[in-house]
Amino acid sequence: MRGVGVAATIGGMDVTQWWPRLSPEARDWLVEHNGEPLDPAVAHEILAVNDGVTDPGWWQGDPADGMSELTDDVVDWIEAVANGEGPAGG
Repeated sequence: MRGVGVAATIGGMDVTQWWPRLSPEARDWLVEHNGEPLDPAVAHEILAVNDGVTDPGWWQGDPADGMSELTDDVVDWIEAVANGEGPAGG
């Protein structure tokens, strides 16, 4: 767990910062599959827009094991955006 704090410190972005940088297809997938383990292509895109840095505020799991997920707070944020209840940031 030692690396988790370091990753957050060295450049992890908040979901409101990386959401608008995702492709419309990735955002659509996240809305349609909200709360599910991330599709490898979507996980790769999230990592790409974050320069490979994950933040424990929005990421859980290991990208290498194929079971990466977003935190409950981010799942709730995506649901609010999908329902027009929150800013999508872009």
